[in-house]
Amino acid sequence: MKKILKILAVILVLAFVTIQFYRPNRANPPVIQAETLEATAAVPENVAQILTRSCNDCHSNKTVYPWYSNVSPFSWLLADHINEGRRELNFSVWNTYTAKKKRHKYDEICEQVTNGEMPHNQYLWLHRDAQLSADDVKILCDWAETEKAKIRDEG
Repeated sequence: MKKILKILAVILVLAFVTIQFYRPNRANPPVIQAETLEATAAVPENVAQILTRSCNDCHSNKTVYPWYSNVSPFSWLLADHINEGRRELNFSVWNTYTAKKKRHKYDEICEQVTNGEMPHNQYLWLHRDAQLSADDVKILCDWAETEKAKIRDEG
């Protein structure tokens, strides 16, 4: 039985080492300033701080990759979350969205932070500072509502 466990342990170690050679691309896409949220929306400093602390790693092209993004299979899960987050909402390409989509995204921002769906729980495990307070949620929702109203006024 000990021999089987040793063989199994060796196989697991070799498998772990082998998967380290298969890593996802961690390069951030370029940020074109004219396409960013800040190019068309007023983003007060308090909102910018919340977005940077709690949102941008998954919802922008400004991801700051943590140390564990170098370790497979965690790197695969992380890359999947980031790609999904960017597909759903990407502040770095905000100005490429239609007015209708922007209004909808502002609604979703408030809805998801109010319901505690964002930031993602798995993100919060290692990024405790990303947790949103009740004040943070109110700030984001008030800001989103103000910006959404401006879009309606523009067309």
